[in-house]
Amino acid sequence: MSTRVSAMSVLPPVRRDRVIAQLPQYFRKEAALHTKDDFNNKVKTACQEQRTGTVGRFKISKVIVVGDLAVGKTCLINRFCKDAFDKNYKATIGVDFEMERFEVLGVPFSLQLWDTAGQERFKCIASTYYRGAQGERFVYFNLCCSICRQWLEDALKENDPTGVQLFLVGTKKDLSSPAQYTQIEQDAIKLAQEITAEYWAVSSLTGENVKEFFFRVASLAFETNVLAELEKSGSRQIGNVIKINSNSNNLYTTSKKKQPNCCQ
Repeated sequence: MSTRVSAMSVLPPVRRDRVIAQLPQYFRKEAALHTKDDFNNKVKTACQEQRTGTVGRFKISKVIVVGDLAVGKTCLINRFCKDAFDKNYKATIGVDFEMERFEVLGVPFSLQLWDTAGQERFKCIASTYYRGAQGERFVYFNLCCSICRQWLEDALKENDPTGVQLFLVGTKKDLSSPAQYTQIEQDAIKLAQEITAEYWAVSSLTGENVKEFFFRVASLAFETNVLAELEKSGSRQIGNVIKINSNSNNLYTTSKKKQPNCCQ
């Protein structure tokens, strides 16, 4: 325990532009993980009373970004973490990661953003980071603009589909004409609905929707982690005693479990 406390104590303070006081809204209502306007009331009360368990102290959620080579995975992460864009980036070799610190409803919260290589020869390396990522750590898969079902299929081989949250992100929004974008978004929303993912369109070049997307990811991960802590405790004294069972907490149950087909 002392080792974990020591490790967390050296984390940098939360930047002022990483403070989240309200639940960030979805990009498209028809392709959202849920459409609530605010955080769960149990989560808000737990934060107010500083009863979030390991969330805010030891909990670090894991975000895995996967997709084909050159779809913009590294540029997306660099735009958010470093506010930088380099069109002449070098392809990721193996796996790289960034740590981002947030403050959600007054509680510190950390995300590890794992940037995986898109080359076929590195798939076996990336797959090791998918394993055991559900439960204490939550995983988000970014299929980027390639919309390749095979990446999702490979990732879910290592995890229970009900234990992950999926985001389908269309990158390079700036490269599409209005007519092209309309058709691409229609196709992407249809795919997101089929795989039970939340759809976003972003541009790493201009920064459009990048911050909003990662704030949404952080907020949903935070809420899910706090609800898991409340469930793990069995019950919490929040005003009155509230009984929490295993079914009341599952906000993001995957309703469709069809095995995705490979992209055509």
